[in-house]
Amino acid sequence: MKGNNTLLLHLFYTLLLFLGVSAGNGNNDDTNRKEVYIVYMGAADSTNVSLRNDHAQVLNLVLRRNENALVRNYKHGFSGFAARLSKEEAASIAHKPGVVSVFPDPILNLHTTRSWEFLKYQTHVKIDTKPNAVSNSSSSSDIILGVLDTGIWPEAASFSDEGMGPVPSRWKGTCMKSQDFNSSNCNRKLIGARFYTDPTGNDDDEGDNTPRDSVGHGTHVASTAVGATVTNASYYGLAAGSATGGSSESRLAVYRVCSNFGCRGSAILGAFDDAISDGVDVLSLSLGASPGFQPDLTTDPIALGAFHAVERGILVVCSAGNSGPSSSTVVNDAPWILTVAASTIDRDFQSDVVLGVDKTVKGRAINFSPLSNSAEYPMIYGESAKAASTSLAEARQCHPDSLDANKVKGKIVVCDGKNDGYSTSEKIGTVKEAGGIGLVHITDQNGAIASYYGDFPATVISSKDGVTILQYINSTSNPVATILPTATVLDYKPAPVVPNFSSRGPSSLSSNILKPDIAAPGVNILAAWIGNNADDVPKGRKPSLYNIISGTSMACPHVSGLASSVKTRNPTWSASAIKSAIMTSAIQINNLKAPITTDSGRVATPYDYGAGEMTTSESLQPGLVYETNTIDYLNYLCYIGLNITTVKVISRTVPANFSCPKDSSSDLISNINYPSIAVNFTGKAAVNVSRTVTNVGEEDETAYSPVVEAPSGVKVTVTPDKLQFTKSSKKLGYQVIFSSTLTSLKEDLFGSITWSNGKYMVRSPFVLTK
Repeated sequence: MKGNNTLLLHLFYTLLLFLGVSAGNGNNDDTNRKEVYIVYMGAADSTNVSLRNDHAQVLNLVLRRNENALVRNYKHGFSGFAARLSKEEAASIAHKPGVVSVFPDPILNLHTTRSWEFLKYQTHVKIDTKPNAVSNSSSSSDIILGVLDTGIWPEAASFSDEGMGPVPSRWKGTCMKSQDFNSSNCNRKLIGARFYTDPTGNDDDEGDNTPRDSVGHGTHVASTAVGATVTNASYYGLAAGSATGGSSESRLAVYRVCSNFGCRGSAILGAFDDAISDGVDVLSLSLGASPGFQPDLTTDPIALGAFHAVERGILVVCSAGNSGPSSSTVVNDAPWILTVAASTIDRDFQSDVVLGVDKTVKGRAINFSPLSNSAEYPMIYGESAKAASTSLAEARQCHPDSLDANKVKGKIVVCDGKNDGYSTSEKIGTVKEAGGIGLVHITDQNGAIASYYGDFPATVISSKDGVTILQYINSTSNPVATILPTATVLDYKPAPVVPNFSSRGPSSLSSNILKPDIAAPGVNILAAWIGNNADDVPKGRKPSLYNIISGTSMACPHVSGLASSVKTRNPTWSASAIKSAIMTSAIQINNLKAPITTDSGRVATPYDYGAGEMTTSESLQPGLVYETNTIDYLNYLCYIGLNITTVKVISRTVPANFSCPKDSSSDLISNINYPSIAVNFTGKAAVNVSRTVTNVGEEDETAYSPVVEAPSGVKVTVTPDKLQFTKSSKKLGYQVIFSSTLTSLKEDLFGSITWSNGKYMVRSPFVLTK
């Protein structure tokens, strides 16, 4: 596996997801075949005798049939278990008292020197960040970030505990031992490490039954979020600088839920259950389902585990997925999850093409080309090197076996891939097999990503710049060129940009909640890597201790690291207050002072980036916050169609007098006290939405006024037109009436409402859906 190609990894795990879910369903012709099923039984409450009895009775029923059936028991954060069951047994258990859902154990997929420095200067107001304003008087914090991923490489310098104080006394976790991992691998930074065995027996005894990372993904994520500052970090000289996590003072707890075979739902639920008991403050998950296989709430391990974590005050941050740019591809979109899209930073990796006419064409790639810097190598267009047995179109696009080796040997091949399904790496294989010495791939599909091609001289050229190369080839009988090795380019503009791969809204779970929530750097991010990686090492080099990879997987830890910093500064804040602070302080302007765009060049919308690009200073002092409480989430469960009996089983904090509204409907979801607003406008002349904000600013007495940005044809009325906070009035509500002169919406429309007191700007994006 190429360590740098996160999108290939994503596709690999998508396939595993399909195979895993299919396998989990069992053989339709064999109801006695044993598969792993998750039995979810809602809240775990040691004081509730009825809940305890239901759990015990169902579990004993399973164990009486087969004492070896139990895979994992959930009892800390919620109730249930995973067990080997036949399809018939699973169906029978689903009807037992206290059981919310029974579903096959799914396999989910895995979805920085410069990034934090870039974010530091992406701001719209000056915020007081003097040392005594932030809890950073020491080099350590008692805030604990839990990472559910592929494990950890504990020897990485990013996890040094130098200068850190004692482990927080409230920590109840452990450092699990294995053949290659013991308690000495944990320290005052890495305070806990757990792993979860594969119940199917697919795991490798040496490679997977350990907290140690054998993939690299988890190490990369953890160091991005809370890694210690490490000087002179780079990837073979590229992206050189000091690597640091977003909250380098925070502690780290690692839960290895992913192996080389994917990320099992039973392990993910087990990690949530343990993390709740261990005492983490923030959870970070750079993994999830694929859009086509996304389960509903009661059968989604991440949504279920996150609900119980948030109910106990733990903020859960998840990646949005890598299935963009198609709409409705965002995953991990439950309202209690902070869902993160990806964006670029102001650093690029260029591998340019120098033509024989002394003209340089910009390319994007990571390669360590051994070619001369002089344009002295013959160049040929794929179409001109057509093999006898193939078509012009296949040769032009460098499909497998499409090139004539006699025409290609010793030459740089130009391949057209503007509308082609074959990747650059696959085309490299075709060119190398035919004896070519380099590849210029003309395509816009890679967007902002600079992919890794090792020692082979390969680069990606946009279709616009590709015209220059093709004109040169056609202008001479002896075209020559060279491909330069990659150079790091800083202060690249425009940035941020939303890349093609980042999954888009609207949410398929509910269009009345705007998803994703926020965007963060996720393109070509440098962070720590496993120390035994021997793949794709350039000739004559030692394996790098860092890697550059892309994905919403890399965006997620930027936000979870920021959340850890916000929690450090404001230790009493709820999970939703931290989420609100991050969302309402986001920006929508790039480093050209223009609106943020997508890879295609169009202006980005909240379906691309949620509230916008995260900022690292304003979120520490947001002024106002929207607190989404448990009642909001319980109402949400009612609004999506769950009955009160099921809601009471799921949640441990349902008030005795709580009941689902008689007129429950999905439209009521718009009134959940969320930091953004989404309204279904179909068949309506006007819609009224309410919100409540809490003053967390330094001023007890202050007034906020609204500024509305509304799309054409839509009237937005905010009542009252001023929020006057006092020492005794910290919480105030307001209403928004959306009305339209349009007979019907032809497309979803976007706008925003920003409350400001001259110091703070608290912005909520809104969308009106057709």
